[in-house]
Amino acid sequence: MLLNVLPAPIAARLKRGEEPIADQHDDITVLFADLAGFTVRSAHETPAETVAVLNEVFSVFDGLVRRYGLEKIRTIGDSYMVAAGVPLARPDHVHAICAMALDLRREVARLNADHDWDLSFRIGINSGPAVAGIVGREKYHYDLWGDTINIASRMESHGLPDQIQVTEPVYERLKGDFLFERRGLIEVKGKGPMLTYLLVGRVGEQSDSGSLRALTPAPSIGPQRVH
Repeated sequence: MLLNVLPAPIAARLKRGEEPIADQHDDITVLFADLAGFTVRSAHETPAETVAVLNEVFSVFDGLVRRYGLEKIRTIGDSYMVAAGVPLARPDHVHAICAMALDLRREVARLNADHDWDLSFRIGINSGPAVAGIVGREKYHYDLWGDTINIASRMESHGLPDQIQVTEPVYERLKGDFLFERRGLIEVKGKGPMLTYLLVGRVGEQSDSGSLRALTPAPSIGPQRVH
């Protein structure tokens, strides 16, 4: 039962009686994905239809998490959170999350085509330090805290439908292996102006739109207010 809700290394520590479990991680990557327009969509569906759609989509996401050896942190409603570099450090955490994000977007497009759906996800990614640990005593939950997590969430909520928005640190680490488009400065709640990029694809591969798109720096612009 523990392995169904907790990462295996954390479950082992909990079984040994270790408490509290709280770890500082110097460098991880976090992804948030959220279904755009979910509230409006669910108002026109039966509860069973809404749950069935989310179950199929999130099951596909779970398969990608397993493929890339990532850690699913939680789902809340139509929001999905996954991390790399926890509970065990890995040097390729940024690369793994961004590769998963591109596959995630392709899988949503496939599901739309197979079922005649019109699902659209906003995806946000950020890297940096974080604290991870167990909360709760009866219903254990492994969670992450810190500014890195908050900014990753903002990248999603301030993002665009069907786009993968990343922070400048993510871009700087992967600009040699992945294709990005500069979105420019956006006004992020609680953080002020932040330079962000849109992840397009991998270098040497066709982008999801069917053509190879190189990064072309946009002219300097003022902050875009995103509500």
